[in-house]
Amino acid sequence: MLSIHGKIDRAQRLLRMLEADAPLLAARVAPLNAERQQTAKKYAEELRARTRAELERLIAQISLWDNNDRTPQASD
Repeated sequence: MLSIHGKIDRAQRLLRMLEADAPLLAARVAPLNAERQQTAKKYAEELRARTRAELERLIAQISLWDNNDRTPQASD
């Protein structure tokens, strides 16, 4: 099972890949009819939105965990 940091890293990598792929998506779907192009582009956008939301949820979860951490911290 991945740690929360591993999940955050994975979500960040996926989001970067999806955003980098956006310009290439248009070239890949160009041979399709207009309806299928719209469907593919809509799916890609929904996937990016879900990945962003998951990333925000994970970051909020780790922030909450850090705020509730009662582990003694070393002094300087």
